[in-house]
Amino acid sequence: MKQQSNGDTLIDTAITPDSASPPPYTPSASTSTPSATTEQSSPLLADESWAEHSRLQRIMSRISIPIDALTSRFNLSSRFDGVRSQSLTSRFANLRPVGEFLDVKRLSKPASFGEVQSRVNYNLSYFSSNYAVVFVMLSIYSLLTNLLLLFVILLVVGGMYGIGKLQGADLDVGFARATTSQLYTGLLVIAVPLGIWASPFATMLWLVGASAVTILGHASFMDKPIESAFSEEAV
Repeated sequence: MKQQSNGDTLIDTAITPDSASPPPYTPSASTSTPSATTEQSSPLLADESWAEHSRLQRIMSRISIPIDALTSRFNLSSRFDGVRSQSLTSRFANLRPVGEFLDVKRLSKPASFGEVQSRVNYNLSYFSSNYAVVFVMLSIYSLLTNLLLLFVILLVVGGMYGIGKLQGADLDVGFARATTSQLYTGLLVIAVPLGIWASPFATMLWLVGASAVTILGHASFMDKPIESAFSEEAV
């Protein structure tokens, strides 16, 4: 408030708000908004994620396991083809005696990987029927230790056989009637949850691992007979 004297009269002059308010704020050109910052950082994040993805792909390509090289070493693919082409009777026709298959005197540690390869190639052909029996015994053991999975297998096999015996006719039990499609649906609804609960994949992985360790271990440590070694030297 400012006072002016004009003669004997005092005049009060008030300061208006316009003159007292500060000048309006104008952002400088260097100040950036959050949206502009996000737009600038998003291409950088995309480039970093793509570089990380490329680096992981290069690492995985370096540590990939040469499955084809391993199977070609032991001729496993051709042996599996031979097993599929043979019948069940011919598969167990050349079953070797237990005393020869479990001959402790012929067990020895192989001297090199080449000897391991030679023993495996010979024993997989010579004891093929015995190894098939070992696989069947391990399969039976895996089912006996997982009774729920055995029950599911018997349920599915028995249900499919029983529905097939109907030859498309409806099942009439007196108080209810069910068509073939309803029977298949009911069997599916019961078997699938029980099958998932029985953990079939874990049992299958155990069976594959146990069979591989048992069969390949026996074939690697079981030395070839003397007559076979002499025949190879003669050739």
